[in-house]
Amino acid sequence: MAPIEGIFTPTLVPLDDRGEIQEAELRRFISWLIDKGVHGLYPNGSTGEFTRFTVEERRRIMRIVVDETRGRVPILAGAAEANVKETLAACEAYAEMGCRAVAIVSPIYYRLSPDSTYAYFAEIARNTPIDLTLYNIPLLATPIDVKTITRLALDFPRVMGIKDSSGDVAQMVRMIAAIRPHRPDFVFLTGWDCVLVPMLLAGCNGGTNASSNAVPEVTRRLFDLCREGKWEEATLWQQRVLELFDAMLQVFEFPDGFRAGAETRGFNFGQPRVPQTTNQKEERIRLANMVRCLIADFELIAKPGSCPVRPAMPVRSDQTKPDGTNMDAKVLVDRIMIELGKRGVI
Repeated sequence: MAPIEGIFTPTLVPLDDRGEIQEAELRRFISWLIDKGVHGLYPNGSTGEFTRFTVEERRRIMRIVVDETRGRVPILAGAAEANVKETLAACEAYAEMGCRAVAIVSPIYYRLSPDSTYAYFAEIARNTPIDLTLYNIPLLATPIDVKTITRLALDFPRVMGIKDSSGDVAQMVRMIAAIRPHRPDFVFLTGWDCVLVPMLLAGCNGGTNASSNAVPEVTRRLFDLCREGKWEEATLWQQRVLELFDAMLQVFEFPDGFRAGAETRGFNFGQPRVPQTTNQKEERIRLANMVRCLIADFELIAKPGSCPVRPAMPVRSDQTKPDGTNMDAKVLVDRIMIELGKRGVI
């Protein structure tokens, strides 16, 4: 079966002006992500606003993604529902569609004890027809501690991995140390973009990164650089990803900043499902321009004339573009001249 490894995009869903799913635009977006090099897709996740769609809409989104993907990359399907019965129904539906595995968030709304969390996942693991990954997102759901994750990994072969969105590198190291000696096949994914490189260094298999909706080439490049052991260069790109991620996450209503980022790449994501005030709509235009400037720094889109002058990326002879190709001489010279100008040399 296809491995769950590399960069999986927690896919956004384009909507029209009435807030309905734009199937044609979703299909175009899915194929574009695959063409840009992501290793897999993760529909119906937090970035995909799964709580804002009905059960029928979630199934429709998954059918569209599976059909458009055509087996080109594996699909990790978000199967989080409000209870065990509905979650298992989602597992069955996505298994029939041909998804590689499902991701299941720990119980939301009610905060459960570690024993109750274990029992919840254990019931699903005993009855699921498809492999599952645990989804730990303490900001929004019951945290899954290392002991509980380890118990589930050792007790149930169907529990094949974890998507951890805590951003806690130390916890990831503890999980890997506790589980990998006994389950070398267990998959560790980080869902926190700003620590992708540190997490890969710690031993993660990849990430489900919201930023890959806007800059899939960059997140793919980060993964490749880490696999090649080019940690210094990967760190340089990570710093710029951190700045972009913070802008898309912190100044917008989540996940609208990532929608704004993806729109800079030529897609129409329409109106969000959550109503906005007039002030919010006006402010979004300003914020979207800021995101456009940050993405232009990766040389993936044209830089608007209104963008502020920013520090150049450090340059080395082997510096590469996000798509992995070498920067041409003009780009290198331009960056050097900008840096010399800032230092008052020219």
